[in-house]
Amino acid sequence: MLNFADANIDFMGRRRLALALSAILILGSIFLLATRGLNFGIDFTGGTVIEVGYPEPVALEHVREKLEDGGYGRAIVQYFGTSQDVLIRLAPREGEDTAELSNEVFRVLQAGAETEVDLRRVEFVGPQVGEELREQGGLAMLYAMFGILVYVALRFEWRFSVGSVLALAHDVVITLGIFSLLQAEFDLSVLAAILAVIGYSLNDTIVVYDRIRENFRKMRKENAESVMNKAVNQMLSRTIITSGTTLLVLLTLYFLGGAVINNFALALIIGVLVGTYSSIYVAAALALATGVDRTVMLPVKKEGEDTQAVGEERP
Repeated sequence: MLNFADANIDFMGRRRLALALSAILILGSIFLLATRGLNFGIDFTGGTVIEVGYPEPVALEHVREKLEDGGYGRAIVQYFGTSQDVLIRLAPREGEDTAELSNEVFRVLQAGAETEVDLRRVEFVGPQVGEELREQGGLAMLYAMFGILVYVALRFEWRFSVGSVLALAHDVVITLGIFSLLQAEFDLSVLAAILAVIGYSLNDTIVVYDRIRENFRKMRKENAESVMNKAVNQMLSRTIITSGTTLLVLLTLYFLGGAVINNFALALIIGVLVGTYSSIYVAAALALATGVDRTVMLPVKKEGEDTQAVGEERP
């Protein structure tokens, strides 16, 4: 079992380098989002989803070629669970009837086919619905971060709340930037993964902040940088084990779960990696940068009160 209880890595000594790296990644992500944008799925842009079934496994290239010959070259084709089930996504076309579109696509696939193609499902998402989903999804992330800001401010101290929210924004922006770079499809399942990343990253950050608070009470002769360094080192074993086991599950989902949940698993993989990095480096470094020290963490003792520190043994 991994044991870093006695680790003494100088994380805070390298905080400026880590924050510079984070700044580069964030600026790069913002640039990509501004220039390339996200590859929104049909959930957000609107369009038609058609599910068809084949009696035998079929090659996706064969399906794409037939659709291209029929005038649907921009269709997104992927397996839906097995190599016999195919999901076709079509962007909306102005003035085109949805029912007629699905029937035409089905005729194109059936034409010249040696086996019968089964039309299983047709779904349509209008552009207006897609726009509402995009707006509501963005608001959901903002509400989540505001709630976290209030919770951490009440649970710890307002400087910690600023550090935690900035660390979460760091994780979300970089994850979105990588999706923009890869042009992976961004749909509702990926949005759900982003919200899960916020919760996962916050959990790690809260654990580190809790240990920082405890150390301020115990390590009375150390400066703020040393106290935070010790806290991160003490939680390193827990962070690595938690992140490692989570990544094992997510990698299994990504490689074996099929195309339907690939982007969901990818968003979580990126989020866990970036969130682990931010919990170790960014969250504590931001708290230190906002002025967290012993004077703001330990309550001022009234005259006559016992000044014995919590956790110290009495002589």
